[in-house]
Amino acid sequence: MEDLTMRTYDLTPFYRSTVGFDRLFNLLDQASSDGSPGYPPYNIERTGENAYRITVAVSGFAKDELSIVAKENTLTIKGEKVANENSKSEVLYRGIAARAFERAFQLADFVQVKDASLENGLLHVDLVREIPEAKKPRQIAINSGAAKAQVIENSVAA
Repeated sequence: MEDLTMRTYDLTPFYRSTVGFDRLFNLLDQASSDGSPGYPPYNIERTGENAYRITVAVSGFAKDELSIVAKENTLTIKGEKVANENSKSEVLYRGIAARAFERAFQLADFVQVKDASLENGLLHVDLVREIPEAKKPRQIAINSGAAKAQVIENSVAA
């Protein structure tokens, strides 16, 4: 019993004492759970300074059996196999998984889906981070103290 590591964390005290961090604690709960699905396998790559690519292995799925939905900061990829009723063949061994799946990815702020393509059983989703001009850092000019506005006082002649 001494060699066992703690794998569960109770975040309840944080929920009670914080406001607006629900999303962060939900992510921590999901990350620490051991029941995370491993199907389908995927890769996340950085393809440029502000460009990323998610590649999901979806062998056996056609383009119309896959859906990609980007909502707020979540990208959800779903796959559902359509049963082929016209097929008269009987599958003796199924080594290629054809089960339905749903894989969700949390996206950082300002990350947008640029493109998606299906090639050789791999679904590629290209992402780009486009920071709005108002959020980008900008250089502020520093003025010297000598360039103050001159005030001219009106003197009344008596």
